[in-house]
Amino acid sequence: MTAAAIAASGGDFDQLARDAVYRAMFTRRDVRSHFVPDDLDDSVLARLITAAHHAPSVGYMQPWNFIVIRDAERRTQVRDLFLAAREQELPAIEAERQALYRKLKLEGICESALNLCITCDRHRSKDSPLGRWHNPEMDLYSTVCAVQNFWLAARAEGVGVGWVSIIETEALKRLLAIPEHVTPIAYLCVGRVSEFAPKPDLEAHGWGKRLPLPELVMSETFRGAGEAPLKSAIANLGGPSKP
Repeated sequence: MTAAAIAASGGDFDQLARDAVYRAMFTRRDVRSHFVPDDLDDSVLARLITAAHHAPSVGYMQPWNFIVIRDAERRTQVRDLFLAAREQELPAIEAERQALYRKLKLEGICESALNLCITCDRHRSKDSPLGRWHNPEMDLYSTVCAVQNFWLAARAEGVGVGWVSIIETEALKRLLAIPEHVTPIAYLCVGRVSEFAPKPDLEAHGWGKRLPLPELVMSETFRGAGEAPLKSAIANLGGPSKP
């Protein structure tokens, strides 16, 4: 079914469809170490980018662009940027965690089928203040919604995605010839994978754990007490810590 046909069908989601949406959310992973050397069909990539293009955007500005990076030499150059940025980040890590940090696999730039840089063109709606008059950064947030759409669609297609955030922005812009007024939002490693891990890598390696959701729910004001029935309902669900 085409994207247009899906959109036109409308109506409510049945239980199977609802389950599939939540499954995509709860089993989405930031993939670094499970890529396999298989090509990704353009038909699949087209569906993922189309899903991203249907993300919500404030003022209907649609500020995104999608740079597909396949060239091995260019990807090696991007990986060099990552390695340099990682060394710069290391001193800011707590001393007792630096050894663990060095062991973590934090990218799959060269191992994945392709890379994708999703950018935000900050001039695309410069003449339209709708939704941006008081919050001019909404174009950036809208582009992040496109990233999430891409990621969830990829999970539904059995495609792994890894977001490489440890890159110096201006260096990446020079390498990819990104204009000054365009901001790279997400550099993604994309490809088929051998598996989707049951837990996020950083949780599995002891870097962090999922926060208890009821403690993050507030009532009426920041730190406002209340909403006991809602918090109980959340706790009874068991949360998205399940695979």
